[in-house]
Amino acid sequence: MAEEQAGAAPEPVAAAADDGRAADESGQGVVTAFGKSLKTLRVRAAMEREELGKRLGYSASSIASFEQGRRIPPPRAIDRADEVLDAGGLLTVWKEQVEKAQYPVFFQGMAQLEKQAMELLVYDTHVVNGLLQTEEYMRALLAMRRPPLDQETIEQRVTARLARQDIFDRRPAPLLSFVMDEAVIRHRYGGKQVLRGQLEHLLLAGQRRNVELQVMPAECEDNAGVNGPFTVVTRKDGKKFLYVEAQNTSTLETDPEQTVLAAARYGIIRSQALTPRESLEFIEKLLGEL
Repeated sequence: MAEEQAGAAPEPVAAAADDGRAADESGQGVVTAFGKSLKTLRVRAAMEREELGKRLGYSASSIASFEQGRRIPPPRAIDRADEVLDAGGLLTVWKEQVEKAQYPVFFQGMAQLEKQAMELLVYDTHVVNGLLQTEEYMRALLAMRRPPLDQETIEQRVTARLARQDIFDRRPAPLLSFVMDEAVIRHRYGGKQVLRGQLEHLLLAGQRRNVELQVMPAECEDNAGVNGPFTVVTRKDGKKFLYVEAQNTSTLETDPEQTVLAAARYGIIRSQALTPRESLEFIEKLLGEL
C-alpha cells in the first residue's frame, strides 16, 4: 500500500503481496541510499565506526548495519548522527522516508494515520494488537512467520512496533479503545512466560486514563465482530478511516458510509464485550491460572 502524504486523505487501497514486493524494494533503496550517505559523511569526518557508535549509543557493528542498509536507524539516531557528523541536514532530510521504510508496505498508510489519530477503535481476534504488545511477544510472533523472516528484518519490525507505542504518551492524549476476543489472551505464543508478561502489560495499559481495554468472552452468544478484526481511526480533523489487514495485505477505506458503519459496529461490539473493569478482572484471573 502506498504511503499517504501527511495531511492528505488516503484513498481506499488494497495492497497485494506482488505490489508489495516492488514497494518493499523501493523502501530498501531509500535505506541503502541513506546508509551510503551516512558512510560518506563519517569518512569525510575522519571518524571510525567505533567512535560514531559511542557518540550515538550503538556498537560499531550496528553502525555498519546502518551504512550497509541492513538495519534502519530510529529518528533520534539520525538527528544525532547529523549533529555529530556536522552534516548540516544532509542526514535529517532522509528521516521521514527512512521512517516509512521501517514498516511493511501494507502497513505504511496506517502507521502514518496513527500519528495523526485523536481516536482509535481496535477490534482484534487473533493476536494482541501491536500497540499493546511486549517486546517478547513481538519477537515470538515474528519468529513464527512463514516463510521465516531474517534476523535483521525481525529487529527492524520490533524497533518500528515499539516506536509506535509512543502514542500512549502523546499529548494531547488520543482516546484509545481496544476490544479483543478471549482467544487472543489465551494463546501461549512464545510460551507461558511470554504470555504472563503480556497479560501483565495489558493490565498496566488498561489502567491508563485514555485507554479502554475490553475482552469479548468466548461464552458470549452475540458478537457483531464475526467478520474479523478491524480498526477505525479518527484523525484530528474529524475524518474517519477504516483499516482492515489480513495475510500481509490491507485495505484503508475512506468512504464515509463504510467508516461510519464500522464505527457503529464497533460500538455494538463494545456493548457485547465485558466492561473495562470486568475485562481487567478477567485478565487478572487468567494471569493467576498460569
